[in-house]
Amino acid sequence: MEFLGYIASIGIGISLGLIGGGGSILTVPVLVYLFQIDPLLATSYSLFIVGSTSAVGAVPYFRNNLVDFQTALYFGLPSIITVFLTRLYIIEAIPNHLFQIGSFEITKNMGIMLLFAILMLFAALKMIKGNQVDESKKISQRSVLPLVFQGAAVGFISGLVGAGGGFLIIPALIIFNQMPMKKAVGTSLLIIAANSLFGFIGKLDFHLINWTFLLTLSGIAITGILIGSKLSQKIDGKKLKPAFGWFVLLMGIVVIIQEISK
Repeated sequence: MEFLGYIASIGIGISLGLIGGGGSILTVPVLVYLFQIDPLLATSYSLFIVGSTSAVGAVPYFRNNLVDFQTALYFGLPSIITVFLTRLYIIEAIPNHLFQIGSFEITKNMGIMLLFAILMLFAALKMIKGNQVDESKKISQRSVLPLVFQGAAVGFISGLVGAGGGFLIIPALIIFNQMPMKKAVGTSLLIIAANSLFGFIGKLDFHLINWTFLLTLSGIAITGILIGSKLSQKIDGKKLKPAFGWFVLLMGIVVIIQEISK
C-alpha cells in the first residue's frame, strides 16, 4: 500500500501543476489509508506537504509577475491567524468522543475524516462544474472586508482538516478583487503556502513527526508539481479538471463508506 501512496503523491503534485488546485484535497486520504497514519497527525503532515509544494509552484508565477502581494496580505494574514489558532486551540479542544447514536459512535478522528469527505465532495462539484465566474457580479471597487472574512473562513477550514482551500480562494480573488485567472492562481498558491506552513507550525509536535518520511513525500509531490507545470504547457488543465473532479467525488464517497463501516 505504501508504494501506491508514493505513486499517489506524485500524482497529487502533477494535478496541482496541471489544474492549479484540487489535488491537495487527496493528501489526507492518501496519508490515512495508504500510509496508515493517524488522521489528526495526517492533517499536520498534509499542511506541510501542501505548503511546501505550493511554495515551489508559486515561483514561476512570481517570476512572471502573476502574484498580487497586496491581496495576498489582505486575504492571507487573517487566514494565517485563524489556521494557527485553529491548530493550536480548537483542535485540542475537540473531545475524542463526539457523540453516540445507539451503538454507532463518532470519534474525533472519524469526525475529522467525515468532515474532510464532505469537503472533498464540495471540491469535486466545484471542479466538475468549473470555475466560471459571472463577470457582471464582479465588485466595481476593491473590497477588502470580504477578502478578510473569506481568508478567515479558509484558514479555519485549512486548520481543521489540513486542506489547502485553493478551490475556495481562487473564486474569491476573482469576484472580490477583479483578478485575472492566472494571477488568481499564482496569488492563491502563495496564500496556500503561507497558510499551510503556519498551520503546520501551530500544531508542531517534534517527537511525533517522522521528518525523513515527511520530507521524502514532500519532495515527491514537489517533483510532481514541476512535471505538472511542464505538462500544462502542452495539456489544457481546464479539460482535465472535470475528470479529476469525478475522481475526487468517488474518493470522497469511498472515505464516507470506509468511516461509517468501521
